[in-house]
Amino acid sequence: LFWLLVLSLACLGPALGGEEEDGEVVVEEEEDNMLSDELGEEDGVLVLHEHNFAHALSEHQLLLVEFYAPWCGHCQQLAPAFAQAAAVLRNESIPAWLGKVDATAQVALANEFGITSYPTLKLFRNGNRTHPIAYTGRMDAEGIVHWVRRRTSPSATLLQDTDTAAAFVSSQDLVVVGFFKDLGSEAAQAFYEVASEVVDVPFGVTEADELFQAYGLSADTICLFKKFDEGRTDFPVDPAQGLNASELTQLLRVHSLELVMEFTNKTSDQIFGAKIPHHMLLFLNKSSSAQLALRDGFQAAAGAFRGKVLFVVVDVTGYGTDVLPFFGLTPADAPTLRLVKMENNRKYRMEQDTFSDTAIRTFIQAVLDGKVKPHLLSAEPPEDWDTRPVKVLVGKTFEQVAFDETKNVFVKFYAPWCSHCQAMAAAWEELGERYKDHEDIVIAELDATANELEDIIINGFPTLHYFPAGPGRKMVEYKSARDVETFSKFLENGGTLPEEPPAVSETPENSTGREEPSPLGTAETRDEL
Repeated sequence: LFWLLVLSLACLGPALGGEEEDGEVVVEEEEDNMLSDELGEEDGVLVLHEHNFAHALSEHQLLLVEFYAPWCGHCQQLAPAFAQAAAVLRNESIPAWLGKVDATAQVALANEFGITSYPTLKLFRNGNRTHPIAYTGRMDAEGIVHWVRRRTSPSATLLQDTDTAAAFVSSQDLVVVGFFKDLGSEAAQAFYEVASEVVDVPFGVTEADELFQAYGLSADTICLFKKFDEGRTDFPVDPAQGLNASELTQLLRVHSLELVMEFTNKTSDQIFGAKIPHHMLLFLNKSSSAQLALRDGFQAAAGAFRGKVLFVVVDVTGYGTDVLPFFGLTPADAPTLRLVKMENNRKYRMEQDTFSDTAIRTFIQAVLDGKVKPHLLSAEPPEDWDTRPVKVLVGKTFEQVAFDETKNVFVKFYAPWCSHCQAMAAAWEELGERYKDHEDIVIAELDATANELEDIIINGFPTLHYFPAGPGRKMVEYKSARDVETFSKFLENGGTLPEEPPAVSETPENSTGREEPSPLGTAETRDEL
C-alpha cells in the first residue's frame, strides 16, 4: 500500500540445491528434470523451464505463468495463494493452468519475456509465446481466479429483454452495462476489452431497442449501476472520438468507489487501485459519537473533487491503527485531517484542523494550487547521535550535517523492516568504525520511514547518497556493490569508483543486492531486478 507501513517482510528463502547425506553430497533429481520436456508439478503448479516451456504451451489453451526469484519476499508471499488459485481453477474444470519459472535460473526465458521485476505474471493463450498478456489482477487467490475466469468465458453477459436486464442490474452492488446500437462496432469491442480487465465488477451488454427505451437512452452509453451514492452514472460514447478503453477503465474505477471510503481490509485494494492522485484522510475514533458527526462536513466537501481527490475515513482504533506511524500520529491525535499527494507521499495538514465542508474544500484547493507547503515528519535525535561511529540523522538534523561544506557525508537511507538494509547493517557499522577518526568524512544513516526531507524523496531501500564537501548542495547516488571495501574505494576516490577492467564470470551475479521498493511510494508488490 502507498501509505500503509509494511512492518515486516518475508525472510529470504534458502537457495535450492543438494542435500548432504552420510558425508556425501546427493544432487537432487531436479537438475535432470530440467533437461527433459516432461511437465512436473509442485503444489499443483507446473514447474517450467526452457526445455518444457513449449510443451506446456502446446498442452494448455490458457497458461498463466509466474516468473519469480527464490530470494524475493513478495514471491514467497504469493506462492500459497498461487497454488490455491491453481487448485480452485482445476476443481472448477476451467481450461486454464498455472505455471512458474525461476527467472534467476532460466535466464533465457526471463530475457525472452522481458522480466524486470518479481513476481511478474503473464498469460499465454493458444500456445502463442510472442504476445503474452500482462496480468493486471490482484495478487491473491481470489483475484487470480477472477482474472483467469473472466478470460475463459464471455467478458460481458448479453442482455436481451427488460426482465433479464433488471435482474442483472439488481444482482450486485455494482454492475456495468454497455448499451450499443451495434455490438460489432469498434466502441463495443473496446467495451469488451475493458470488461476483460475490470474483473471485480459484472459486465452486461445489449443492443436491444427496448432496453435503450427502458433506461432512457438514445445513443451508445455505458451505465454504471450502484446501490449507493447517486445510484447510476452514465458515460456517453463520443460519436466522433469513439470509446477509449483506458479512459473508461479509469472512470469506472473512480465512480465505483463510494464518495467517502472507509479504510478497511476489504476496501484497501479499491482505494489504491483507483489511482486517484490525492487522498484526503479524516482520522477519527469511531467509538466517539462527536467524532463520527464530523463525517457530515467531510462528505459534503467530497463531491467537488471526485476523480482528483479520494476522501477516506480512517478509524484510529481499528484497521487504521497500522498507518498512524506513517503520519506521525497516535490515536490521541484524532480527530485530525491529512492530505497525501500519492506520487511522492508528501503530506499536508491544516494549520488548525477545521472540519466544516467549506474549510476542507478551501484547504484542498490551496494544496492543489501549490499554495501549501508539505508537512515533513522528523523523529527526535538520540542524545548520542553525533558521538557514534555511524551518525544517526533525523529530519531536523539532516541539513546541518549532510550539507556541511567541510565534510564529505555518506548517508544510508533505510527502513527498519527492509531485509536488504538488515543484510548490509554490519558492513555499514564497520565502515563507520573505519572512518570515525577522519575529520572530513562522516558516515551516517537516516530512518526514511520516520523522517522526511523537503528536496529528497526516497523510493527504495536501502538508498545511499554521498554529499561532497564544498559549496553548493551536491548529491551523488551510490549504485555499486554494498561491501566495506567498495565503500572505502568510493570514499577515498572522492565520491566515485576508480575505473577497473570488468571481471569475467560464467555466472554473472548482482553484487549490489536488490533494492526493496518503498511501500509508501509504490503500489507494486514486486522486487526489482
